[in-house]
Parts: sequence; C-alpha cells; structure tokens
Amino acid sequence: MNSYSQKFDKSQESTLRSFLESHGAVFSPVQNALWRAKTSKYTATFYNTGKFLIQGSEVSDIAAKIQNLFGVNAQESEKSVNKNTLSDLNIPVCHIGSDESGKGDFFGPLVVAAVMVDDKSTKILTEAGIKDCKKVDDKNISKLAAVIKNNCEFSVITINPLKYNELYNKMNNLNQLLAWGHARAIENILEKKECSYALSDKFGDEKLIKNALMKKGKNIHLEQRCKAESDIAVAAASILAREQFLKGMFEISSRYGLQVPKGASSQVLEVARIIAQKFSKDELKNAVKMHFKTYSQI
Repeated sequence: MNSYSQKFDKSQESTLRSFLESHGAVFSPVQNALWRAKTSKYTATFYNTGKFLIQGSEVSDIAAKIQNLFGVNAQESEKSVNKNTLSDLNIPVCHIGSDESGKGDFFGPLVVAAVMVDDKSTKILTEAGIKDCKKVDDKNISKLAAVIKNNCEFSVITINPLKYNELYNKMNNLNQLLAWGHARAIENILEKKECSYALSDKFGDEKLIKNALMKKGKNIHLEQRCKAESDIAVAAASILAREQFLKGMFEISSRYGLQVPKGASSQVLEVARIIAQKFSKDELKNAVKMHFKTYSQI
C-alpha cells in the first residue's frame, strides 16, 4: 500500500492529529486543508472537506492503526486504497501542473511550462476544451494557449538548443535537466502566488524536482504521476509548452531558410546534414540537441 484515504467527520480531526503527533509527525499549515503532517515514511493531509489522505513509501502500518482507532471497516475503505487514477488522488482544487515539450525532438528547444488552476479557472479551461497537447492539432495550440494565459498564473521556461547543450554537458543527464526546468517553472509561480500542491507527468525520480526547488518550493507537496496530462493543470501546461516549442521550431526554420521537421527521423537527419554543409557542423549547436544519436550520424 502506498496510499490510503478516508472521509472523516471534522469533529474527529483533533483525535487524528493527536494520534499522528504521538507517532512523531511534524505538522505544517497548507492551503485548502486544515493541516499536513509529515514523517520520514509518509505525508498525511486533512482537507477542509474532511477527506484524509496518506501517501508515502510505508503506509500500510499507520493506515491499519488509524482504522483500528476509529473502528473503520477495512472492506468499506478498500476502494479508497491504492488508487491509480488522478480522480482518486484528492488533488486540491487550487494546484500547479507542469509538463514539457521538445524532449524527443532533435531540432528545437526544450520547453517546460507550469500552470496554476483554481475553481474558477478550471471551469473556464474545461469549457474551452483544454486537454493534453498530443490530442490537439498544432493549428489550434495558440488559440488554447491564449485562454490559459488570460485566466491562469503560469510560467514558461524555454531552453534553446545552445543553452540546452551547455546544460546537458554539465549535467550529463536528461532527467536532471528536465527536473531543473520543472522546478524553475513551479518556483516562478510560487514567487507570485501561494500554492500547496504541484503535479507533473512522471519522467524520473520525483526527488530530482524536489531537490531542484528553491526556498519557495521546499514546502510544496509535489507528485509525479503517469498520464498526469489527464489533469487540467498539467494539460494546460502541455499546451503552453507546445506553443513555445512550435515558435522555436519556426524561428530555426526561418533562420536557415528551410522547414526543420519534428522528431528524430531520417528526414530530420537529412535536413541537419544540409544545414551542416551550408553553414558548418558547429552551427548545429544552435539548432539541435547534440547528445542525440542523430548528431553522431551527421
């Protein structure tokens, strides 16, 4: 078990808090919740709605003790345990989502975006048809991006090829580079607005993002989930990241006077060879991600 959730009456909150305190939990205030309690093994949050959520590496033992404390029937709460879909995660209404674009493309920038949503903006984005950018025609990306920018706090981090190659040479790890971008985007929003929860699509150990967060982000509850794009904030972030990636691709195409393709196909290799022959192989550092195998084939 790595998660446990149960609905409690608010009158039971003080008993639950005392119980967790007796087990060494450290409490902190959190938006949209009465409190958050942390130990080395789990994080527990008591939301304003009475929903109680525990997540961590070792949850079974503490969950069993809580069930015994309140006389909760294990069968009744079974449906609240070990859920894998986002709708079962009790994500706060106000939260930040982050996503990236350009990770698998030889040409163009790596772009990481973060978007914060609340009750009002979630309704607006949903009605506007915001969804994962992979399900949206590139022709409609800018229109949807405008809706997001007009209604949400957001941040977009664009790592152009030259900077990308410099950072990759230092880190020598794509996941660390991604974590740096996600952390900066989340931190930029936290500089302007308070938020207690952030969600991103899973690309590696979530500790990478946590370690890259600075002062404002150290207290945020951060999660990485597979298929996180089904969350409205992550979907919105994917739209903004895609928009900026497409702009970067257009700028590169205009600079060299030819259409640079997406992805890392044989067509991409051929266009890269043309640029290398016409301008120089060294010029490619301004247009491509040099650690790709495609680069060694040129």
